[in-house]
Amino acid sequence: MIQFSSTFLRAALIAGIFSVLPAAGGLAVEQASAHEFKAGTLTLNHPWTRATAKGAEMGGGFVTIVNTGNEADRLIGGSFALAGRTEVHEMTMDGDVMKMRQLEDGLDIPAGATVELKPGSYHLMFMKLTAPLEAGTKVKGSLKFEKAGEVPVEFAVEAMSAGAKGHMSGGHDAMPMGGTGMKHGG
Repeated sequence: MIQFSSTFLRAALIAGIFSVLPAAGGLAVEQASAHEFKAGTLTLNHPWTRATAKGAEMGGGFVTIVNTGNEADRLIGGSFALAGRTEVHEMTMDGDVMKMRQLEDGLDIPAGATVELKPGSYHLMFMKLTAPLEAGTKVKGSLKFEKAGEVPVEFAVEAMSAGAKGHMSGGHDAMPMGGTGMKHGG
């Protein structure tokens, strides 16, 4: 688990750093619109990440997943062309302490439900970035589901200050990772 004090959180919000998802092959997948991807009963709306500063080692990936089917699925991972590893994470606040943890069993996508991966909540964590993420570009990646399999997507890289629609920018996804004030744990 990673923890941040509120003082660290405020300072880190100024730096604003995080990323996007990668691509892969899988079951019949179609790109439904300019930035929507489909795999069976799943629709992946606007996968995106934030631009990062030079030298950033981590980034966050965000997407809205709509399951129109009668069966639940589970997001269990993914890939990102500019990252060594991609994990599914959850961020929560405990008073003024931010806690982040990997969801080792993945994230449920219930039947008939919409699940939003967004700043300050569920998200993808791109580890060991190999290059800075530049606003205005797209990065290939994938989302891996228990039933739908590997779904290729492209993550739109938005400005460092970008937030999810209707949400304030913030949360650990705007944190420079690897600095002081963080604790790793289970």
